[in-house]
Amino acid sequence: MTINRRQFIRTGLLGAVALGVAARLAAPHPAPGFAASAADRQLIAALGRGMLGSLPATAPISLVDNTLAAIAGLPLASQAELRQLFDLLQQPLARMALGLRPAWPDASAEQVRATLDGWRYSRLTLLRSAYQGLHGLLYAGWYGDTASWAGMSYQLPASMKGLLNE
Repeated sequence: MTINRRQFIRTGLLGAVALGVAARLAAPHPAPGFAASAADRQLIAALGRGMLGSLPATAPISLVDNTLAAIAGLPLASQAELRQLFDLLQQPLARMALGLRPAWPDASAEQVRATLDGWRYSRLTLLRSAYQGLHGLLYAGWYGDTASWAGMSYQLPASMKGLLNE
């Protein structure tokens, strides 16, 4: 049996399409939601140092956990956008292009604060939006924790007592 050039090309293209479809179907699909990694936890702690300043010794752990709980309460589409933002911020070239040279865990609070201030006052709407979103999440994680209230002398209003788990 002889195969001419046209049959050879057609068979090759059909084989490539079949392999592409099989690879697409066999690829694992990521679970919906925001699955936090150790690098994500370090990023949240570094952002917290930059936005909130110096925190008590146990605060970074609770801040990270509370922020991840706040992320878990967001719609899946918002969680997917945050996943993209966190992945981008953890890439060294993107991090340097956005204004931070050292890795997030190695950066000082002042370096992180300067980077975030650059985003906050940027002419680019995308950077301002990233800052505002991270700001809202981190502040929700910090001020939503009853353990942080004593440091700022906050007293729960009498009408709210019993409504919150204290």
